[in-house]
Order: sequence, then C-alpha cells, then structure tokens
Amino acid sequence: MSWANQRVYEAVQTLPVASLASYVTNQEFNAARILRHIVEGAEWYVYCMTGEHQGWQRKHPETMDDVQLLAAELREFDALILAQSGRDDEMLAIQMDSGETDHFLLSSLLAQATHHATEHRAQLVDALELRGFKSVNLDDLDLWSFEVAERPASLD
Repeated sequence: MSWANQRVYEAVQTLPVASLASYVTNQEFNAARILRHIVEGAEWYVYCMTGEHQGWQRKHPETMDDVQLLAAELREFDALILAQSGRDDEMLAIQMDSGETDHFLLSSLLAQATHHATEHRAQLVDALELRGFKSVNLDDLDLWSFEVAERPASLD
C-alpha cells in the first residue's frame, strides 16, 4: 500500500499544477481532493486502530509542494497502519464522529485501509487520464511489480 501510494504521489508531482483540477464526474472531488482524502483516510484508520490522531486538519493541495507534504504525511500514516498488522486480531471500540461507539475487528480495519487507498488511487488515475494527464500506469503498481521492486538482489 505505502509503496504504491508513494509512487502515485511522486508521479502526480511531475504533472502541471492544472492536473490537480482533474475530475471524472464530480468537480468537487477532483485530483487535489482525492490526494487529500487518501491521507485523511489513512489518518482515520490509524485513529481507529490506535486511538491517536494528529488533529484532522490539512491544507487542500494547491501546488506540487503541497502534494509532496501530503505524501510525507501519508508515508507516516501508512507505516503506522503497517505496524498494526503484527498485532493479534481483536475487536476495537471506535468513537465515531456522531459520538456513538462502534466496534470493528482490527483485521477488517487493516483490509479496509488497504482497499480504501487502492480504490482512490484508481479514481485519481482515472480523473487524471480523462483530462489528458497520463503519468501513472496502475499496472506498474500491482502486487507483482511490488514484489519485483522489493525483491533482494540475491533472489534474482
């Protein structure tokens, strides 16, 4: 997840700033908003799994420097999520925005954190491609590509 997230954020930073306005059907959920949303989602999953959060506020990206800052935040959140994968599965009590408490298995939250990032990376790439920005090939971010990129040279 983190590997693919960072590659997408790096690729977006190579595009013109106008690419941040790219969208598929909803102008308000454009590339800039999707980039921010992925980070906000990761922060939410960290909160659900650990009870800790950093305040929920982040700037809407308007420049590629802003995208770089989001990528750095996302790297930290992804590391915190990954660290939770070593825990035994358990039912977690989560204080929702409504004030209600809900309960989810840690394993469900880990799966959803991965799914959420994947879903929105695809949405982001679709928005960019629809508007003529073709810097990301999702086939280069699949499990096989990750395995090859992370494989120790001694196994080749």
